[in-house]
Amino acid sequence: MPAREAPEVPARVRTEHGSGPGPITPDGSAVELYALLPPMGEPEVVHAAIPAGASVLELGAGAGRVTHRLVELGHPVVAVDESPEMLARVRGAAAGHPAEAPPAGTAPASAGPAPAGVETVQARIQDLDLGRRFDAVLLASFLVNTADDELRGRFLAACGAHVADGGCVLVQRHPPGWFDEATEGERTGGGVIFRLRDLGRPGPGLLAATAEYQVGERVWTHTFTARRLDDGELAAALAEAGLAVDAYLTGDGSWVRAVPASRGDALGRSLEER
Repeated sequence: MPAREAPEVPARVRTEHGSGPGPITPDGSAVELYALLPPMGEPEVVHAAIPAGASVLELGAGAGRVTHRLVELGHPVVAVDESPEMLARVRGAAAGHPAEAPPAGTAPASAGPAPAGVETVQARIQDLDLGRRFDAVLLASFLVNTADDELRGRFLAACGAHVADGGCVLVQRHPPGWFDEATEGERTGGGVIFRLRDLGRPGPGLLAATAEYQVGERVWTHTFTARRLDDGELAAALAEAGLAVDAYLTGDGSWVRAVPASRGDALGRSLEER
């Protein structure tokens, strides 16, 4: 692959375990790796799909790759993550300097302070209950592809519980074809060497593999299992959360906009030729 190509962004929650230098979160994500990775077009997809200045609830925000750019684009963001180390990076980078996480067991449920435009909340997505609603709820990083069907339902229920009646939910999934087309290999981009290895398909609609990321001498791994969600399966999962597909935002169908089903029939339109 050309050296200028961006590295693959590791998916959250679908990982079974992770390894490497620095803190590793409960879902196996490496904090130092996430802090190194830049946004890769996600903020622009979100910005184009919602009104100017719309409030955003970002679920599984990680170290703030997407958070910071959304704020630059004019959106106030509430960044949710279960990892205090990740949220410390969100606050520190947003303020323009690195931040250290509080000692284990001392972080409050809502962590702060944070610079203007950013609020951080330490919580698991499936347990989230903020008691308020947002113009847009973002479930990115392929969280919806978790192999745990019950957990997926709880993720989407949290989305439905926090989206305003006139708002929308933006979901990033692996394109269904990826599950058939993915192969082991290596590529380099943005100073990161990415390798996909130990790939297998342990059951219908499942893909298991280890993703390896190398920056200089530092190496991190994510071992994961992901589940395919075709259009019908995604629509059914959204419906269980009181949501309906409104638009496919990218040509490969990886980004999907959903709206509360109470708003009537979803348009089911595509903003790009699929």
